[in-house]
Amino acid sequence: MELDGKVALVVGGGRGIGAAVARKLAEAGADVALTYQRDQASAETVAKAAGRRAVAFSADSADPAAVAGAIDRTVSELGRLDILVNNAGAFRLGPLEELTTDDLEQTIAVNIRAPFLACQAAARHLPAGGRIISVGSNMAERAAFPGFSLYSMSKTALTGLTKALSRELGPRAITVNLVNPGPTDTDLNPADSPDAAGISALTALGHYATPPDIAAAVAFLAGPAARYITGATLNVDGGFTA
Repeated sequence: MELDGKVALVVGGGRGIGAAVARKLAEAGADVALTYQRDQASAETVAKAAGRRAVAFSADSADPAAVAGAIDRTVSELGRLDILVNNAGAFRLGPLEELTTDDLEQTIAVNIRAPFLACQAAARHLPAGGRIISVGSNMAERAAFPGFSLYSMSKTALTGLTKALSRELGPRAITVNLVNPGPTDTDLNPADSPDAAGISALTALGHYATPPDIAAAVAFLAGPAARYITGATLNVDGGFTA
């Protein structure tokens, strides 16, 4: 229970990796708030399964007011904020010539602007020992397939944000880190899809991760053992980028 007494907000915590992160932080003792965009029932189930004080509320990460509002609501309902996990993401793929301005704007809004605004709002509340952890993608380091130009660009931006904020918030004893998952078995990227065997073959371990694999890394960075780690990127990708 090394996070006992802490409050965490998982942005995009209603399903997949985000849901696993919310559960893992609760198992470690934290009270958890999580946001969702569409699936209210799933998000509420995750919150109940967390077992401690937990709330789920709708927030569209493409809406700047909703992002800041998620921070304020967490503090209002759970009393404080110690850990911010930026997990929401937009996944727009396609050949360069077919991508639209809407694809570009949506990707930037969710994958770049939302984490920035969440960090900005959270910094007003985080105490010494606070944590900011963003969930990116190993596609920021290895664009292994065609069609990932927007997605890879946006996830690469999180590396710069993480490094810069680690310097800015370090004097306040707040750490800022990035977890880059590789292929992970979720409803959006199932390990039994037709392409999964080829993707698995690109990893050193030969198989997909599970959401709890990624959640374990996030929980480590949120805990006291990681107090001297900041500005770092942790690839949890089975050797995909090795």
